[in-house]
Amino acid sequence: MSLEPLPPLRVGWIGAGRMGAAMARRLAQTGADVAVWNRTSSKAEALVADGASVAESIADLADRDVVFTMVSSSEDLEQVLVGEGGLLTAGGPVPSIIVDCSTVSTEASAAMRAAAQRHGAEFLACPVSGNGKVVASGKLSFVVSGPEEVYNRVAPLLGAIGRSASYVGEGEAARLVKICHNLLLGVVAQSLAEITVLAEKGGVSRAAFLDFLNNSVMGSAFTRYKTPALVKLDYTPTFTPVLLRKDFDLGLKAARELGVSMPVAALTQQLVQATIGGGRSEEDFSVLLDQMAAAAGLELKPETAEVDDGLGSGR
Repeated sequence: MSLEPLPPLRVGWIGAGRMGAAMARRLAQTGADVAVWNRTSSKAEALVADGASVAESIADLADRDVVFTMVSSSEDLEQVLVGEGGLLTAGGPVPSIIVDCSTVSTEASAAMRAAAQRHGAEFLACPVSGNGKVVASGKLSFVVSGPEEVYNRVAPLLGAIGRSASYVGEGEAARLVKICHNLLLGVVAQSLAEITVLAEKGGVSRAAFLDFLNNSVMGSAFTRYKTPALVKLDYTPTFTPVLLRKDFDLGLKAARELGVSMPVAALTQQLVQATIGGGRSEEDFSVLLDQMAAAAGLELKPETAEVDDGLGSGR
């Protein structure tokens, strides 16, 4: 994604969790005027050193030109936009454009788009592919839907945060694309866990197996990025099983509505659920590896080999 000069837009940001903070930080570091609100104010305050300012309330962002939202669920998005004290219900001005980067249902997105339009604001669905480390490395990807002319206005801001943005059409098209993406994410993660356990039980170290895989035609940015977690058994969360389950729920709901059979995704959903039922809900979804190893009677131990995550932070 080419980096054009940033437009002189005053930006508001709602949501400074793992993803939101990384994205707002990257934008603020370009010199953009970014004001951040988060329910836990200390998370917003942590971005002051990067050039952001802190909004005391959501209403303080209402006069901004563009407001980004990055929250955990459809319910959270509704709360920050149309709930008590929300961006669209504060009774004052509203931003010209709302850009929602959350992963939410198509129905919630459509409802928030309609609410924005009633109050005179444009709305873009703009979910992302990546996590905090991917953001920091400049490799985040966006998929965007809504009015194309509005997308063109904010494209330079997206370019300052990530490396690519794919415009896929009007309405909520981006929501379905992102859900399809996350269904593949879960299925690939499950398959990766299975084959890694198979190779190790046959006597091949995880580091050696994944080194081959990553350099083969089957390797990908995702398999390389997850390699350190699988080799070191480091399950520091970047994306939890609970969040992945939410996306599978959304994806399988869409499949039912559209009459699409997804047997592999349905099975993977149950395996993700098993990690949650087993008490691993707060760890990274890479714990699927432990689950497959336990089912195979294999005791995993951290390996000491140096491995590369493909993001410039490995060897």
